[in-house]
Amino acid sequence: MQTLSYKEQTDRQNIEKIRELQKKLPKFTAEYFRALEIRKSTNTRKNYAYDLGTFFFFLQENNGYFARKDIADVTLDDIKLITPVDIEEYLSFLEYYERDGVLYRNKEEGKARKLSSLNNFYTYYLKKGMLDSNPVTLVDFPKIKEKNIIRLEPNEVVELLDIVESGEKLTKKQMESYQKTRVRDVALITLLLGTGIRVSECVGLDLDDVDFDNGAIRIIRKGGNEDLVYFGEEVENALLAYYEERQKLSPASGHEQALFISLKNTRLSARSVERLVKKYASLVTTVKKITPHKLRSTFGTTLYEETQDIYLVADTLGHKNVDTTRKHYAAMNDNRKRQATRAMRLRETLDE
Repeated sequence: MQTLSYKEQTDRQNIEKIRELQKKLPKFTAEYFRALEIRKSTNTRKNYAYDLGTFFFFLQENNGYFARKDIADVTLDDIKLITPVDIEEYLSFLEYYERDGVLYRNKEEGKARKLSSLNNFYTYYLKKGMLDSNPVTLVDFPKIKEKNIIRLEPNEVVELLDIVESGEKLTKKQMESYQKTRVRDVALITLLLGTGIRVSECVGLDLDDVDFDNGAIRIIRKGGNEDLVYFGEEVENALLAYYEERQKLSPASGHEQALFISLKNTRLSARSVERLVKKYASLVTTVKKITPHKLRSTFGTTLYEETQDIYLVADTLGHKNVDTTRKHYAAMNDNRKRQATRAMRLRETLDE
């Protein structure tokens, strides 16, 4: 049996989920999802399927016309009946709703994403000449507030690494598993802080993706593109120490090539890494909610402060659009300028 790569395994799981979700959508949407295969990742297509499912659930629950129909039998002629007012009601519905006994809540970011998914859906059929209008374009998108970058300060980075290396402040129960995962955890946290890779890129690493001769790792970026990310001496030392431990493990079938292995001898999942980072980071700061993405922000911030090169930061982080990077990191220049201006004194108080 051929062993699938992490990306192949993820794509397979996503495709199975998409097929499952499509069974609860109108039959005509099959054409739309086939068209998406050419230009969208399996994860994006899965998210679109989830979002469309939520929209049709809303229609069936809140629209008398659709309440009388089986969603699978909804046609494009039925879709033509939906107005901008319906879309606005959908946005209001997304604030809080219950489905299958679970309460869901969407903030502005969630509403905007679901509206974007719906817009993509309408745009496809509009371009095909199968719909005459797109009511989504007549609705204002939720305004998303700018968020400050949450990151660790240099002293907090030092404290975090010290705690991961020593196990200090861990509970007696946590220490039991820590003794088995210490070297792995040090390598993992050091790698995230030292390269800024995404958690999905981290857990997707295989043994042969690490090139110690050139100090680089081969990762699969969002969208499926392959990239090389370079690391420094601290990351190298942590990875080398873990490699020795890794050779002693006996991974489960299908996980033989995975770099980071769980206590169950399977590839470490993104959710497990998130819990791991939260566990250690909570011992450093209770005010900041530190996630793997915040470690990525910490790396990006440090790199920008050192180089002042926004294009280098964008390329290193794998941002397709430098404006995304500039939006998050260039604002730090403005803060420094503002602080410098406020610190200036045009008239010094003279001692009499």
